[in-house]
Amino acid sequence: MATLNKKWHRYALLLNQFWSRAFLLGMGVPAKVYGRPNLKKNQAYVIAPNHFSLLDIALMGYIPKPFVFVGKVSLAKIPLFGNMFSKLHIPVDRNSLKSRYQALQLSMQAIDEGKSLVMYPEGGIRTEQPPQLARFKNGPFKVAIDKQIPVVPVTIPYNYLILPDDGKLLMRPKRPVMVIHSPIETVGMTDDDQNQLREQTFEVIRQELKKFHSSLTYEN
Repeated sequence: MATLNKKWHRYALLLNQFWSRAFLLGMGVPAKVYGRPNLKKNQAYVIAPNHFSLLDIALMGYIPKPFVFVGKVSLAKIPLFGNMFSKLHIPVDRNSLKSRYQALQLSMQAIDEGKSLVMYPEGGIRTEQPPQLARFKNGPFKVAIDKQIPVVPVTIPYNYLILPDDGKLLMRPKRPVMVIHSPIETVGMTDDDQNQLREQTFEVIRQELKKFHSSLTYEN
């Protein structure tokens, strides 16, 4: 299967980085990334970013590790990125139980091959009032606990201002920012700890969002 083809994944990081930088530079909005040293070279992670904008997808190319992106099947329609997504990453139809199961199995396989995963814990752009977070789903945290690998919260505070999810696809001039937080270890955790891990990740991102939007109120 092309999604997890080792030959492709040798170049996946370069392809992601090239597409992301080319896209964002072309739009005149190069990204500022904090926390790159938090990711170790030979460690696999479940990377869990908040998701308020389609621009979040481009920003993931700034993650300094090869990763498998788990995302909705409609991402295959995005110009340039869509072709790469369909060949290198894991599409999932969240309305299909079979598709969700297959995506989970491919995710586990990717980790066994030493890849990291990028999984949006909100399950897509779900919030109606960004930068308030939608409730997190358990999927990323189940994978992390099953494989005993760390979860890395990632905060993306401004993308909803740059490219709002309003269907207009009009970008506004502001520099994207991404904060890669310290990993949360899962060694020794069991399925009973999924909720705790989910809430811990949620809180890390929520608190970071408050730093960037200090005048706003957040609710669980």
